[in-house]
Amino acid sequence: ILMVDEKGKNMKCLTFFLMLPETVKNRSKKSSKKGSSSSSSNSKLPPVCYEIITLKTKKKKKMAADIFPRKKPANTNTTAVQQYHQQNLNNNNTIPAPNWQGLYPTIRERNAVMFNNDLMADVHFVVGPPGGTQRLPGHKYVLAVGSSVFHAMFYGELAEDKDEIRIPDVEPAAFLAMLKYIYCDEIDLAADTVLATLYAAKKYIVPHLARACVNFLETSLSAKNACVLLSQSCLFEEPDLTQRCWEVIDAQAELALKSEGFCDIDFQTLESILRRETLNAKEIVVFEAALNWAEVECQRQELTATIENKRKVLGKALYLIRIPTMALDDFANGAAQSGILTLNETNDIFLWYTAAKKPELQFVSKPRKGLVPQRCHRFQSCAYRSNQWRYRGRCDSIQFAVDKRVFIAGFGLYGSSCGSAEYSAKIELKRQGVILGQNLSKYFSDGSSNTFPVWFEYPVQIEPDTFYTASVILDGNELSYFGQEGMTEVQCGKVTVQFQCSSDSTNGTGVQGGQIPELIFYA
Repeated sequence: ILMVDEKGKNMKCLTFFLMLPETVKNRSKKSSKKGSSSSSSNSKLPPVCYEIITLKTKKKKKMAADIFPRKKPANTNTTAVQQYHQQNLNNNNTIPAPNWQGLYPTIRERNAVMFNNDLMADVHFVVGPPGGTQRLPGHKYVLAVGSSVFHAMFYGELAEDKDEIRIPDVEPAAFLAMLKYIYCDEIDLAADTVLATLYAAKKYIVPHLARACVNFLETSLSAKNACVLLSQSCLFEEPDLTQRCWEVIDAQAELALKSEGFCDIDFQTLESILRRETLNAKEIVVFEAALNWAEVECQRQELTATIENKRKVLGKALYLIRIPTMALDDFANGAAQSGILTLNETNDIFLWYTAAKKPELQFVSKPRKGLVPQRCHRFQSCAYRSNQWRYRGRCDSIQFAVDKRVFIAGFGLYGSSCGSAEYSAKIELKRQGVILGQNLSKYFSDGSSNTFPVWFEYPVQIEPDTFYTASVILDGNELSYFGQEGMTEVQCGKVTVQFQCSSDSTNGTGVQGGQIPELIFYA
């Protein structure tokens, strides 16, 4: 029998010997001659002989999982294990086998069997709002080990001895996800329940699960859900997630404002977005988004969505929309005819556009700063020759990767080397063959060696440490400037960009030379 001394690194091997009857008699005679004081009943039992061997080893202590690596159970046990797991999911758990513990070699696996299991449960939770509750079993010791809130609830000075605890403010699916982490040490998150799980993890102070929820939200963050997550991150006091939300909202403001999730935010979050200086959006888009929010808010407050009620729910937030900074056409055809402004407000704003002496306005009249785009230039020089660079419907392409999350707004392209000319450019941005953004536009080249920006309709979010493909098909003057002495790595502020050749390139562009000299991005 192998015995491990917990106080040191020594290991003792205890060996038992089975004594034959003759040996027992001989041992008994010898012991009687030596005046053994053993009783007659004890002398009839074979004495136990053992040897102690001390083994010195430098190996670290092994846990049960290391000593007994998990193997697939034999065919006879597979059915039983699957049956237990199915019972576990259905919350209809009784363990019929008397030796179910023998199916699982580690304490972690045996503990996991108790998850959502009525066996030995000493507390039950009624989770969810009225009409949508679910009764879930629990084990006080396991819960107290996993959460300081549960420890105080069951073993603290003010602990109450209740067999059933009601939790109306947590969704059953989120509570089960938290219990699964506590019992099984497994994190099982889904997009539709991760916010509710984060709430449960925060409420019961399970920090590692809360961190996993935040990481999940950060990786799944996009313009479609950024506004909702901004509202929730402020509620949960998660500053890192809040900062990430603002990065997305600033760079992809128009997409975020047009998303359905924008209408689900609370009033405080609405105000913070409307105040944002770095919001990268046209003011008419901001105005329309605020009206959409007001219509949904009227429904939440059970009000008829009239112009008066929309203005009522917007309150002072209406004056955070920088209506005087709109293009005149946008104001005349949009805000001025929306009905949300009073007649005096409409007249004053028209005077603001046209009069030399401008009236005082309650609206903010200073344009937003927006974001300043950065440019990553990958060539050290450019040139032109009589026989290149030519465009005949072929594709110029390059692959790139960044070490930080950025938003590609467009490309800088070379123009004609033979005087001024106009080009038609079809630009694309792909990841593993999937088109993330594309646009067809024109730009005018003045005949210089400068680069000319071509923009996507909306900035495209680029994740770090993944290669993307930038492509362009140009139609215009066949002879143009082209880049030389290309660099495989370029440092742009705090962002490092790496370049490599693309198999999509059929017009000669590569790392060392060609087109697409610049990536234009927000960071």
